[in-house]
Amino acid sequence: MDETQADGRPTLLRDRSFWGLAITQFLGAFNDNLYKQMMLLMAIPGVAMAVKSGDRQGWATALFSLPFVLLSSYAGFLSDRYSKSSIIVICKFAEIAITLLAILAFSLYGNFGDWGTWSVLLLMGVHSTFFGPGKYGILPELFRKADAPRANGLILMSTFLAIILGVVLAGVIKDLLVIKNADGTEDFSHLWIGSMVCTGVAIVGTISSLFIRKTLPAQPDAQLVMADFVAPTPVRELFRRDSPLLLAIIVSSVFWLIGGIVMPVVNAMGKVQMGLTSDGAVSVLTGGLAIGIILGAVCANVVFKQMNAATQVRLGMIIMIVAMVILGFWLQGGQPVLGYAGSLVFLIIAGIGAAVFVIPLQVFLQQRPPAEIKGRMIATMNFANFVGILLAGPLYQLFLSLATSIDWPVSSVFWMMSLMLLPIALFYRLPND
Repeated sequence: MDETQADGRPTLLRDRSFWGLAITQFLGAFNDNLYKQMMLLMAIPGVAMAVKSGDRQGWATALFSLPFVLLSSYAGFLSDRYSKSSIIVICKFAEIAITLLAILAFSLYGNFGDWGTWSVLLLMGVHSTFFGPGKYGILPELFRKADAPRANGLILMSTFLAIILGVVLAGVIKDLLVIKNADGTEDFSHLWIGSMVCTGVAIVGTISSLFIRKTLPAQPDAQLVMADFVAPTPVRELFRRDSPLLLAIIVSSVFWLIGGIVMPVVNAMGKVQMGLTSDGAVSVLTGGLAIGIILGAVCANVVFKQMNAATQVRLGMIIMIVAMVILGFWLQGGQPVLGYAGSLVFLIIAGIGAAVFVIPLQVFLQQRPPAEIKGRMIATMNFANFVGILLAGPLYQLFLSLATSIDWPVSSVFWMMSLMLLPIALFYRLPND
């Protein structure tokens, strides 16, 4: 194959912009998930404590998601008003500063406690809010429409590989650096050493962002109005004309709501229900979902390549629901019926279903809007997705309280999530055009 195509652009895998973007996204996802998983593991009570006594994972999830809800539309306006490639580079420099604050927050943990570390978690959410519209909105500007499914699939695979590494390393770092006191409490102050890893990763990610091809502003004369902080006027008008696009946004939001619940459920299932004493082993379970998503991305782009998008979406949802129903069962005494290894296998299967479901949906949401409002459309998608993830925090706490009140273990929350997804499997059809 020639190095360049008829339009002068290199083929996807020979395009240094693709590799610059993929590496930048990979390292950003790694940092987000390493730090977020450390916060979630710190928010779970010890093995000997009841679930109802202090699991705060839902509130940590909600805090990280809050900036997406408040600022996504403004971030989308900026990504259309200015060059997306420039915004990506600026965000990467900001990431270096935030990771340096993480080192400080852990160093002073004895003085400020969770106030410092959770403030950094909020700042990481702010950073990701402004990074997202540029990161996803730039794909149609850099690559051909025919390359979009492959580019999305490869970046999705690399992103979830980063999630696996970040989540698992968070557990390993916590095992190595957290000191367990005689009274059952834990000393987190030495986690500043782990935060230095995040700073190094942020520096490398900033360098890789410089390899992304410079893009022009999509709408340089765009004006900011107050409505842009909720849903920009051009996007609202588009939704009125294009009901399938609006419905796809709603379905995407529900999908990410479930995604926001799954991670704390798996953490609590491993640490409390299974009684695992190693945070690394708990994080491997969580990483199983990401392993499945990588495998599912391969399936979506190779195994199911000839299958139309609507069928892929429905198949992925069915796989997810079946896997979650099986994960929900437990033995007398509360242990998951599948055990550790079996639970890992079915979490991988659930991840496969998630990727098969979400890749066609994501491509549809990227390609459907007109080019001049693509950044604001992606920001609106982020807003809707993170409304779902924000709601996932208190919903996780509610489901956990419900399970505890009827003496069911945390794995039963998988059944509650599968019921929420069932209407999508039964009634939703993604347009094939």
